[in-house]
Amino acid sequence: MFAFRKFAVLSLSKDAMKKQVTIKDIAEKLGLSVSTVSRALKDHPDISLKTREAVKQLAKLLGYKPNLIALNLKNSKTNTIGLLIPETQHYFFSTIINGIEEVAYENNYNVMVFQSNESYLREVLNTQTLLSNRVDGILASFSKETRDFAHFQQIIENEIPLVFYDRIVKGMHADTVSVDDYTGAYQAVCHLIEHGCKRVAIYSAPQHLLIGQNRMKGYRDALEKYGLPFTNDLVYPCDTYDDSIKISRSVLKKKDRPDGIFTVNDMTALGAMKVARQLKIEIPEDLKIVGFENSLSASICDPELSTVDQFGFSMGKTATRILLRRIQEDVYDYEPEHVVIKTQFIERGTS
Repeated sequence: MFAFRKFAVLSLSKDAMKKQVTIKDIAEKLGLSVSTVSRALKDHPDISLKTREAVKQLAKLLGYKPNLIALNLKNSKTNTIGLLIPETQHYFFSTIINGIEEVAYENNYNVMVFQSNESYLREVLNTQTLLSNRVDGILASFSKETRDFAHFQQIIENEIPLVFYDRIVKGMHADTVSVDDYTGAYQAVCHLIEHGCKRVAIYSAPQHLLIGQNRMKGYRDALEKYGLPFTNDLVYPCDTYDDSIKISRSVLKKKDRPDGIFTVNDMTALGAMKVARQLKIEIPEDLKIVGFENSLSASICDPELSTVDQFGFSMGKTATRILLRRIQEDVYDYEPEHVVIKTQFIERGTS
């Protein structure tokens, strides 16, 4: 198993010698799990003496140096958790923060909040700041620009508990809390069709996000259920109020314009409603609209907006409880938990 000893030196390139070696590098070379290597370096009695010696020998050979931030985090608690949030414009994310802070306060934890403003670079910098501030755990929802998740992997390798909420990443050693985006979208589009819509458009989220993929699948399956064709002519990448206004000015002027619109969030729905009023299109007689969020704006606009409640407050509380449990257990080698919160369709005046 550990035959690397005789030829390991020859296999190391100059570049490999220059880069900072991590526990993950050692684990990959030995065919061990990251948690086994971590415990071996700490002389954990559950790890055999042979394995501990092999791990330490390769660590010395590669020039591995323990991460001081990680050691400090493991040896002392700050009673502070970090929160990475894409933006606070949407009511949904505000309710998540409220849920997070309520549970944190009840358990005597402080919350350090950083907003990426949907910027990948800013998100990476925020992550580094949280690490340097020695937070006990991190709650994260990544930006729309994020494609590379190495900064989150760094958190995991430092053995800092990480919980993704809303926008989640598959295949990482992290707990996740999301909503049932598929069912929420499916029910919303079925509702529009059942109320007479024949051409239902979707203002969709970016398709590299799981929430975008799942809501699109719900939309397509609802069309299929009622025998309506899926056409790209009714799919519009649009998830902000401003973009909705721009796109709707074109969409709602078409001769074959949609008679129903399902939007990825309430602000996008409100943008479509504003343009419809400007064009003298009656809602819901000539155009039915359904949002996704159940924001305060949904219940005070005229007519009131039909929408899907995704229970952000509950999501924030659930994610925080999981994170605090991981912090208190102080065990790295655990099976990640994946919680899915059910949505609820709310019928109002726009449909």
